Amino acid sequence: MRPMKQASYSSRTADKFVVRLPDGMRERIADVARNHHRSMNSEIIARLEQSMLQEGALDDDLSMRLDRPELSLHERELLQRFRQLSRRQQNALVALIAHDVEMNAEEA
Repeated sequence: MRPMKQASYSSRTADKFVVRLPDGMRERIADVARNHHRSMNSEIIARLEQSMLQEGALDDDLSMRLDRPELSLHERELLQRFRQLSRRQQNALVALIAHDVEMNAEEA
């Protein structure tokens, strides 16, 4: 069993917010978090940040840091390599991944 990464904030001082999840969502989040080697909390935060970044609701400073505690080693390496690509290559890679996700969803 892999140890969980330390958060960059204290659970005692962090803002807390209770969320009511629809039936089955907690288990799905737990599965995805396990696959990404993150805690459920880190998985939820990462997904919220990504969603808000896409909408332009978060500062780029937070999204650009490679030392964010919720990133795994593989995610950091992937992010570094992704940033080295041209904008055209980045767009092509994202489109390819999105297409692959859609194809896998259709097969399931």
